[in-house]
Amino acid sequence: MAKRIAQSSVNWAALAERVPAEQKVNLAAFKAKSDGYLRRVLANPPEAPKINWALYKQTIPIPGMVDNFQKQYEALKIPYPADTMTSKVEAQWVEVKKSIEAFVQASNANIAKFEKQIEETKAILPYNQMTMEDFKDAHPEIAIDPINKPTFWPHDEEEQLDYVDPEKQAQASH
Repeated sequence: MAKRIAQSSVNWAALAERVPAEQKVNLAAFKAKSDGYLRRVLANPPEAPKINWALYKQTIPIPGMVDNFQKQYEALKIPYPADTMTSKVEAQWVEVKKSIEAFVQASNANIAKFEKQIEETKAILPYNQMTMEDFKDAHPEIAIDPINKPTFWPHDEEEQLDYVDPEKQAQASH
């Protein structure tokens, strides 16, 4: 025989913490349906009522009819549905745990990388205190280097002698 449900196994408070504010109404409706179902289940007795077959044998005059009904009633077994989904859910949960662990590891790696960048940024001299040489040391890829790579004013890429317009170069190649 199946196990009798005594109370809901759902932790509604923990579930409510995870539900977004716009879905709270749907959660409340679902909880009301679940509670209504549980009340209907608990309103019924756990076992079917016992039939007094002796009383029926005394009152029904047709011989063998009550015995036939009793035999059919006792032979009737309503199977409780087999649980085929728990193993699938457990397998999915194992996969989800793996992806969660991978996400946590990737996130921790990103956190470490970003913390390192923050420390590097904090170690740099503040820009309002830097000289041109300090800026060149901190950012050699974007700093103006008049000795090794001289440029013309206003020091934009478009104003330099070796600049080629990418639009004209794309049109010339077609």
